[in-house]
Amino acid sequence: MKKFSLLSILLFGLFVATATAQTNHAELIEGTFKTPQEVTKACLECHEDAAKEVMKTIHWTWEKSAHVPGHKGTLELGKKDVFNNYCINLESNWPRCTSCHAGYGWKDKNFDFSKEEDVDCLVCHDHSGTYKKSPAGAGMPAKNVDLTSVAKSVGAPTRADCGACHFYGGGGENVKHGDLDHGLVNPDRNYDVHMGSGMVCQDCHTTEHHRIKGESLGDVTDTDTANRVECTDCHEMPIHKSKILNNHTKKVACQTCHIPVFAKGRPTKIYWDWSTAGKDSTAPKDQYGLDTFNKKKGSFRWGKNLRPEYAWYNGKIDRYVAGDTFDPKKVLFLNRPLGNAKDPETKLYPFKVMRGKQIYDSQYNYLIVPHLWGGFWKDFDWNKSAAEGMAVAGMKYSGHYGFVKTKMYWKINHMVAPKEQALQCNDCHGRGKNKRIDWQKLGFEGDQMYKKYRE
Repeated sequence: MKKFSLLSILLFGLFVATATAQTNHAELIEGTFKTPQEVTKACLECHEDAAKEVMKTIHWTWEKSAHVPGHKGTLELGKKDVFNNYCINLESNWPRCTSCHAGYGWKDKNFDFSKEEDVDCLVCHDHSGTYKKSPAGAGMPAKNVDLTSVAKSVGAPTRADCGACHFYGGGGENVKHGDLDHGLVNPDRNYDVHMGSGMVCQDCHTTEHHRIKGESLGDVTDTDTANRVECTDCHEMPIHKSKILNNHTKKVACQTCHIPVFAKGRPTKIYWDWSTAGKDSTAPKDQYGLDTFNKKKGSFRWGKNLRPEYAWYNGKIDRYVAGDTFDPKKVLFLNRPLGNAKDPETKLYPFKVMRGKQIYDSQYNYLIVPHLWGGFWKDFDWNKSAAEGMAVAGMKYSGHYGFVKTKMYWKINHMVAPKEQALQCNDCHGRGKNKRIDWQKLGFEGDQMYKKYRE
């Protein structure tokens, strides 16, 4: 694989930006648009294959084929199929969840994925800064959006375009990922050394025929090795002057040392307890001025400038699949990176680990799909919400529910620090308090710096 320097990447990005700037859509578009579908039809007059290409991507389907340990054959798993410990599940909650879909009108299970005019071109190509999706509009634009003005502004996707959805997953800014917030639109190098040096999302998340490289460990099953973004796509190994550091890269991912903290600007949610939702109670705001309780959603905890948690990852994950049974006395992992210290394909990676409590069927011992939007958030009846949501999901509900502790892993890739701020030897090794690494948890007897633990 050919490697490229940071300078060459920046020059290529400048070339793309310059080439795009030469196409002035304001001069090409005539008339006005009353519906977003009319905008898409106008786009397709010149970009004839664009919608067809988009409709083959995860941004449109919100699912992909994957193998999951413990399950036979191939499963269709993606954002629309899996559980999380934020707003739990898409089924029965479409208008709210699909407000970030790259399309128009996904309001229920009958959405027609074959209609090209329902592809949303503007959400990725807006340069006006005024395009917004309705918060519960099933992907439709907000009513006050001037579609004609936005259509005339379009160009190559910007960081703000990508962030319009990816910065706000989970119901608010930086709630879900922890390393994606609005601060990345115009950061300095300390916030993110890549974007603070002028790079844009597409420099790493390269795109061909609208298929964007890279996948989230949380929302989809990350098993497509060809579609992963790796630091070594640009940085040729060995990269360090130090032999010791280069030896570390055999078992330690770049992100582990070069992202010392995440949630640098906006706090991220680190705990969500649904069992307290529906109660008529109050709670004080935290040190960041954020709510620690909401009647609709329960209790929260937030964190800022957080140290990642570290785990082995060989590129494969285990995942909870609808209908899987579990022991409610134990913590349920909704997803978990696979690998161990002896696996030659494994490296140590940084993660945000989201913890929570969510509803499950206490007779069948599997997770419940609750009807939240227009359901529990309207009448605060968990039993009714469970019955309605499970009926839509096509799953049996016993009429008995409880709440189980859950964990979910989100790999940290952004907010890369300048090399001067990377972790040093003493951050992980040596005697003293406040070390980052739990050696026993990683499968070792003790600190691998000491010979007695390496034998």
